[in-house]
Order: sequence, then C-alpha cells, then structure tokens
Amino acid sequence: MRKTEIIEKLKDYSFLKSFSEIAKKNNTKIYLVGGFVRDLFLGRQKNEIDILVIGSGVEFAKKLTQELQIKNLTTYKNFGTAHFNYQEYKIEIVGARKESYDRNSRNPIVEDGSFDDDISRRDFTINAIAISINDEDYGTIIDKFNGLRDIKNRIIRTPLDPDITFNDDPLRILRAIRFATQLQFQIQEDALEAAKKLKERLKIISQERITDEFLKILASSKPSIGLILMHNLGLLDVIFPELAKLSGVEQRKDYHHKDVFYHTCEVVDNISKNTDDIWLRFAALVHDIAKPLTKKFVEDVGWTFHGHEEIGARMVKGIFKKLKLPFNKIEYVEKLVRLHLRPIALANEEVTDSAIRRLIVQAGDDLDDLITLCRADITSKNLQKVEKYLENYEKVIRRVKEVEEKDRLRAFQSPVRGDEIMRICKIPPGKTVGLIKSAIEEAILDGVIPNTYEAAYDYLLKIKDNYLNQSQ
Repeated sequence: MRKTEIIEKLKDYSFLKSFSEIAKKNNTKIYLVGGFVRDLFLGRQKNEIDILVIGSGVEFAKKLTQELQIKNLTTYKNFGTAHFNYQEYKIEIVGARKESYDRNSRNPIVEDGSFDDDISRRDFTINAIAISINDEDYGTIIDKFNGLRDIKNRIIRTPLDPDITFNDDPLRILRAIRFATQLQFQIQEDALEAAKKLKERLKIISQERITDEFLKILASSKPSIGLILMHNLGLLDVIFPELAKLSGVEQRKDYHHKDVFYHTCEVVDNISKNTDDIWLRFAALVHDIAKPLTKKFVEDVGWTFHGHEEIGARMVKGIFKKLKLPFNKIEYVEKLVRLHLRPIALANEEVTDSAIRRLIVQAGDDLDDLITLCRADITSKNLQKVEKYLENYEKVIRRVKEVEEKDRLRAFQSPVRGDEIMRICKIPPGKTVGLIKSAIEEAILDGVIPNTYEAAYDYLLKIKDNYLNQSQ
C-alpha cells in the first residue's frame, strides 16, 4: 500500500492532524502502532487507537488533552501510558520503551527506549508496523520486520526469535493462537515449535489473562481453529485439562464424530454460526465434558456415556471456579449441559404433554437456547440423518408451542404461593409447606389440574389434610 493510499485512509480519522500539529508544537515525534495499524491494512474497523510517543507518553497526553479540552484523561505513570476517549475512539498513548524480563514473571522491567527498541519488543510482525503522523512525513509506513508481507501471506510470525519472545512473555503463545483464529492466519512453524516447547511457562500467567485470551478465541467466527491448535500443541493439558481429556474418547458412529474432542469442536463451530452469546458457546464447549468419566463398553451397542449430562452439569461449577469465570453464568451453563439430551428424547409422537411440560419448566426462559444447542449437536456428514434429527427437533418445538399455548408454563410455579398455603393450613414455614406446594406443581405438570389459580386453590383444599396428618 502506497503512502498516498494511507493518507487517504487516514482522512477518516481527521483528528489525527490535530494530534500531529500539537506534537510539532511540542517538538515530539508520534506514530500509529499496534492493532489499529494492522486492521487498517486488513480493512477491519477498530475504535481503539494506539499512539507511540518518542519520550514521555504521559506528558504528551497531558499537553494533548489540555489543548483539545479533553477531560477524561487517565494516566499510569508506572507503565508510561495514558488513556482517553475522543469522539467515538478510545485512545492509548504510550512512551517508547524497551523491556527485559525475569524468568519467573511475565511483568517486564520497563525502561525508556527508542523507536527501534519499542517496535522490536512487539509480539508479532503484523503488530510491529508503524505509521508516522508527524507533520514532515505524515502517512509514512515503517515496517522493519516485513509485517505487511506477513499480512498479505496471512502469517503469524514473531519479530525476534520465538523462543525468546514466548519465554519472555508466555501469554504471547495464546495471543498467537487468538490472532490465528480471529484472522484465520497460519502460525509460522518455528513459532509453533516454540509454543509447544514452552507451554508449561503458561503456568506463570494469571488465570484472568489466560481466560481472557481463551474467551476471545471462543468468540471468533470459527473457534475450532484455536481449539485444535491448542490441542495439537498440548496447551489444553495446561490451561483446560478437562477439555483435553475429550480427545481419543470414541463414540458410537451414529450422528456424532468418532472423537468427542473433534465432535465438540464441530458443535462449537455450528453454534457460532447462529449466536454471538459467549455463554451459549461455552455451554456447547462443555456439553460433553463428562464423557471420559462415564465411558463404558456395552456388547452389541458399543461405547456408552450414560449420565454424562448430569455429571457434566455438576462439573461446571468447578470449571468456572478454576477458570475464574463469572459465577452468575454457572446456573445457565449447568442447565443447558444437564438438559442437552432431553429434547431429542421427546421427539416421539407418543410423548405425553406432561413430559413436554417438564421440559418447558426445567428450561424456562432458556428453552430457545437449549434447542439452538441441540441443533448444533448434530455433526453427521450423512445429510439424511441430519434432516431426520432436525425434523425431530421441529416436532418437539411444535409440541412445546402447543402445550405452552394451553398452559402458559414459562417461569412456572404454583399459582398458590407459600404464604397462602400457611394461612389456609394454619401452619408455620417449614417442610410441609414445600411438600404441598410441590404437590400442586406436580398436579399441573401431570395434567391433573389446569394451570390456574382457581384449580390450584381447589386442589390445595383437597390434599391439605393428608399432608397435615402426615406432619403430626
């Protein structure tokens, strides 16, 4: 890309001219760097702009924001960085620096450095391209490590020896996989070898940073690229061993892939075509997580995994704790894992309304997400089998709609509440109240009574003495 083309692209960011004028006035050199530059060449929109300052980034940011009357400046003197929002963009300004590392920490020892020092410390060549926004050479590209060539050839490569790059900061191993997944680039062979050799170094990285990169991989358009890379390099053994253990677990050759790990990768890719919800994607990732624990060979049937959905649901909390994922999402993921086999079991024409009611109540507001997961779980290459299973899910959905229209069951609970049961039965809070309430709910689910207050009230009067006598 020629300089004239860059200048044309930068017209969309006209405020950079103001930055350039202020830099000239303060005798300071500034450059666009990092992901913004990379995405400019890739034609991707990015609202985060990194600006490299030769000298103090914090001092230049103060002068810049003062002159432009920007009030939201945040500075980090220890790191030599400053942040502020301007128009619709997030601006980060950083002073040029050089770094050295202690083997037991990924936190660098930072010193002031030159332009060359700063560009050389970048993780990958595609992130080591700079564009001058100085008045005298505005729009000039500086590409010391042939990052533009690597963008053209779709290659992830480190500017320096990958053994040094990954040893200094092991998080870059996961960043390489994340960029390869997001951009669908190939990681250069020497970088792959270094990642495999140094995978144990990931143990010095905080769990929060590892999880952040992992979720970004899961959020990409085709997560299996990153999942398979992590598997092949042995990284999952270090950061997510429960997922690694799915590899090599055979299944019956019906509509699933033979290997549970690769089947899971397909399910995650399938669901990613239909949702950006990271927690629905995560549920797809762990829906078969307990299969290695429940694997059993049955003669004339093959490998079975009875109860893997329940045991898998029970594993979710431990996985969330270890990965430091938000606890308010545990119940949602547990529910989808626990119920992911239920809809297909209800495809039979003879299934009762009661069974459908129980699915509706158990899934609640997440029923649509459950069906989305079930559809994604079909990974057969046999199109006839795919059509058959999809039609079965359509049957379940039709039955669900029919029962819902009759019963109004979403967010279901007994129309007669606990306080009313206590008042009518003249009993204090306790086990008997819960038993009576559950009996009313079961009667509605089984179709014994309709889902109305009047019917539930009459049923309460009918059954209460039996429960009261038992409690005496």
